Amino acid sequence: MSKLFNVSTSPHIRNYVTTPNIMLDVAIAMIPASAYGIYQFGIKAALILLISVISCVLSEYVFESLMGKPITISDGSALVTGMILGLNMPPAIPLWIPFLGGIFAVIVVKQLYGGIGQNFMNPALAARCFLVISFAGKMNSFTYEDAVVSATPLAALKAGQAVDIPAMFIGMIPGTIGEVSVIALLIGAAYMVIKKVISIRIPAAYLITFSAFVFVFGQQNLNYVLAHLMGGGLIFGAFFMATDYTTSPITAKGKILFGILLGILTGLFRLFGGSAEGVSYAIIFSNILVPLIEKISLPKAFGKEGR
Repeated sequence: MSKLFNVSTSPHIRNYVTTPNIMLDVAIAMIPASAYGIYQFGIKAALILLISVISCVLSEYVFESLMGKPITISDGSALVTGMILGLNMPPAIPLWIPFLGGIFAVIVVKQLYGGIGQNFMNPALAARCFLVISFAGKMNSFTYEDAVVSATPLAALKAGQAVDIPAMFIGMIPGTIGEVSVIALLIGAAYMVIKKVISIRIPAAYLITFSAFVFVFGQQNLNYVLAHLMGGGLIFGAFFMATDYTTSPITAKGKILFGILLGILTGLFRLFGGSAEGVSYAIIFSNILVPLIEKISLPKAFGKEGR
């Protein structure tokens, strides 16, 4: 009987999954998109990714050293932030911009709020929005094929022009380093779902809600909806950024509500906003509402208010 009866503090159910394990899996899941981005845009894309990662890891090390805090670069969170930030960069961006973005992401958004698990919005996306606001011209200049500046499919779609959906699926389009190839992103997403790193609830609710919103308020056309699904950072955002543990709800109903909110906001920004994109702003705005979402979606304790 004494072996069955164990008194301890919560949590009572534990497993051996650690933060470094999770971060490593997320980093592995981003390898297909990273490899394709480098293949598509060349050595400059590799340098941008490298600079972003170095900036994030170095910023975390320097800040924690100066503040006398434990060094946490080995947990892999700075690596993942750097990869996400780098994959959100245009391939022709000056190298000092992703370096500045890494400093902002880690120090301003992450460390000043207490480090991993304490930040209230996704650090990489917050840094991207900071860079878009600060350097709009450079952050919205996309090149493709011999450094020719081209409009992204979403910009063409917003202007009423036709887009090549198969090319968007494969990745033969202009855009940021990590968003162009849908198939590469889906391979990484499938890896995370199989490894149970992420729950499918948020991406599914996000993509379904967004598709319905675009169909109702945009065009009642399948190709139009598919183009919006494959364009911009929607797939990247749905699987790799909206599912961030720290800045997304932990309750099952909360995840679905979070995904629905993301879908509505992204649709509003894309269809009625001035920009063709809207994923980054939708995610960081929804991040702010996570405490409220968790409050209204928290399940009742067993037996509480029962009949």
